[in-house]
Amino acid sequence: MPNATVVARHRQALIFAAGLGERMRPLTDTTPKPLLAAGGKPLIVWHLEKLAALGVRDVVVNVSWLADRFEPMLGDGSRWGLHLHYSHEGAPPLETGGGMLHALRLLGDAPFIAVNGDVWSDYDFAHLPAEPDGDAHLVLVDNPSHNPAGDFALDGARVRSDGDAKLTFAGMGVYRPALLHNWRDIIGSAPGVEAEPPRFKLAPLLRAAMAEGLVTGAHHPDRWTDVGTPERLAQLDAALG
Repeated sequence: MPNATVVARHRQALIFAAGLGERMRPLTDTTPKPLLAAGGKPLIVWHLEKLAALGVRDVVVNVSWLADRFEPMLGDGSRWGLHLHYSHEGAPPLETGGGMLHALRLLGDAPFIAVNGDVWSDYDFAHLPAEPDGDAHLVLVDNPSHNPAGDFALDGARVRSDGDAKLTFAGMGVYRPALLHNWRDIIGSAPGVEAEPPRFKLAPLLRAAMAEGLVTGAHHPDRWTDVGTPERLAQLDAALG
């Protein structure tokens, strides 16, 4: 249970947990990737514990693949002092942008933390700003071997789409709902946008916001793992064991 004296800087968070986990098969044939264990607990539980310790109380978990496996394992979140809300996307998953848009009905109008359910890090969520200075604040990490070119460049406190010495997006950040307000204008006629609910990636919206100087970020130089393959899961499990 979290310390009752914690003063909440963030009241809500979103955990992306709807992916198919195709590169993790056969492990994900029966278990969604965020429910796979490392260091004696499911990946998603590491996030839930950190969010609870930060003072977050409401966490939305978006689910699609093997969606019925989450609630029996996590329940309503009360064991961590949290209220869990499940954002059911159906099949196929709605991608990161569509998933975030679909979850806004549960998240409300205030800034919220969002974290990928299939990453692990020793990053302290207390370093996240209560509100982004713009539409988003992203955590960036050193480029792993499977993403040597990186994703975005850090220019002081601003994140740029292009630049020297790109870093990798860690799948952790703080967002304002305003990031999604003009999503149709930015996404255009990409496949999935006419579905109901719509399906689209978040990256184009972030790049558009970066072009307007509306995305800040920070570099986390320490431990981080994108648990994208069974080998990486085994390595993380051994490191945490």
